[in-house]
Amino acid sequence: CVVDKAGLDRFALLGMLQGGAVSNVYAARHPERVSHLVLCGAFARGQFRRNPSPQQVDATEAMIKLVEYGWGQSNPAFLQMFTSQFFPQATLAQAHSFNEIQRHAASPHVAARLIRAFAELDASAELARVRAPTLVFHSRGDNRVPFDEGRFVATSIAGARFEPLDTASHVPLPGEPAFQRVLDDMAAFVPPLQKDAVRFAELTRREREVLDRIARGLDNAQIAAQMDLAEKTVRNHITAIFFKIAVENRSQAIVAARDAGFGSP
Repeated sequence: CVVDKAGLDRFALLGMLQGGAVSNVYAARHPERVSHLVLCGAFARGQFRRNPSPQQVDATEAMIKLVEYGWGQSNPAFLQMFTSQFFPQATLAQAHSFNEIQRHAASPHVAARLIRAFAELDASAELARVRAPTLVFHSRGDNRVPFDEGRFVATSIAGARFEPLDTASHVPLPGEPAFQRVLDDMAAFVPPLQKDAVRFAELTRREREVLDRIARGLDNAQIAAQMDLAEKTVRNHITAIFFKIAVENRSQAIVAARDAGFGSP
């Protein structure tokens, strides 16, 4: 829904922690839309799906109970337990910030449900179907997702590149050498958007539909009839489109749109 609302046809996708599992599934099911996949601290199998020992299951269950009772308290001790796992080398300011983010992000009940859902999640069956070029980062000292799980994700995606990170943080924090390395490697891995792509990316889905009809040579009345819109609404969309793609008239819009792939039968 977010992708459709943003009017994106093809894009690079970044997934972290459980977001990595979601991103893997999306890339596998929508190969025509994902140009590049980047994963950081990601997993495909939650704690309950990695053949855990009875002690590991008990520890996860105990953590869920702690969340139910302590998540919403102003005492940061409960939240600090999670922060210390995510970012054991965080500064006091960084730890306080993450504590507050956690406390405001979800109620105790919802937080406990999310942790259990993530523990039971298993997206490993989708990994072999991913076709996008994939870059996988994983911290060697990650206390939340085992390093071997990151390696499992990378080796299960055809052609994926695995990059270990020398940090104990779940994902590198600003100030760590690994943080800049992730930024540099991502910038080199994902091609920059061309100027024209940036212009057209600013169009809403409705504006893209209008522009496609302009590129096919339809006039305002025909566009209005096809899209069940008032002609005034069509004119307003066209004004916005011309501004966003930096053209002055309909002829220039048609040329630019057709060059960008609009108007195809």
